[in-house]
Amino acid sequence: MPNSAPLRIKSITEFHQLKELPKPKHPLISLVNMETMKLIFPPNVVSASFDFYYIALKRNFKAKIKYGQHEYESEDGLMTFMGPGQVIRVEVVKQQHGQPTGWMLFIHPDFLWKTPLAKKIKEYEYFGYSVYEGLFLSEEEEQIITHIIRNIEREYCANIDRFSQDIIIAQLETLLTYADRFYQRQFLTRKISSHKILEKLEDLLDQYFKDDLLTINGIPSVIYVSNALNISPNYLSSLLKALTGKSTLQHIHDKLIEKAKERLSTTDLSVSEIAYELGFDYPQTFSKLFKTYTNLSPLAFRQSFN
Repeated sequence: MPNSAPLRIKSITEFHQLKELPKPKHPLISLVNMETMKLIFPPNVVSASFDFYYIALKRNFKAKIKYGQHEYESEDGLMTFMGPGQVIRVEVVKQQHGQPTGWMLFIHPDFLWKTPLAKKIKEYEYFGYSVYEGLFLSEEEEQIITHIIRNIEREYCANIDRFSQDIIIAQLETLLTYADRFYQRQFLTRKISSHKILEKLEDLLDQYFKDDLLTINGIPSVIYVSNALNISPNYLSSLLKALTGKSTLQHIHDKLIEKAKERLSTTDLSVSEIAYELGFDYPQTFSKLFKTYTNLSPLAFRQSFN
């Protein structure tokens, strides 16, 4: 049922059982060939979350998929990333022709315990992207990623020794670094779609301010903006940083400061009145933000016009 609670898959072994796969060679890490796996969860399961990291590269995956409220056509060379606790809602709404190929890599956080990657992996924002915001690889990029995966596969399939974990983690770090590089490339090479998103953000904020929603609803949050643009918060901020060097929150603040400057220079409203008009609960918060962005207090800025 669509409103039922997501199926929580606590272990990699449990996932293997659900998909009727052989028992993983290691309880905390698994590399699965897509050809050996069932495409979907049982009929009564429409959403699930994992207690572990998931990285996948899928080919010949032609089914039309619903991820949450979004539909997307999967493409060859599409990499996807999920972090622990993310909910994936999958519904095949178009018949799959042929068996997909590719691989899925699962890493439990405990596998990274007491390693630098245990902390660093949380810094890769793409684990917070949605599936339809996947990484589209060129042929050359896919070859690089495939080479790394084969190195991991060799260690995974070999007899585990005291070096195995270190070697796998080193390869995993390399894979994640390349994925970070390729995502930055994607933001820049897909300029048309990226700049359309930037334009939509500017229009959204302009309209929000024009309709006086600041006074009614307060300052728009990053989540509000990303939902309005149908993009995950992490992806939107990453895209904006690549295009402009600024995060989503900084873009919102830029609009606020721009509006504040206009009100301070063209009206006789007090600083407190302007602060409340711009959606701030406390004038002190407004003054602090204004000084952070302009190196002037609101009063000092106003006096500069006299």
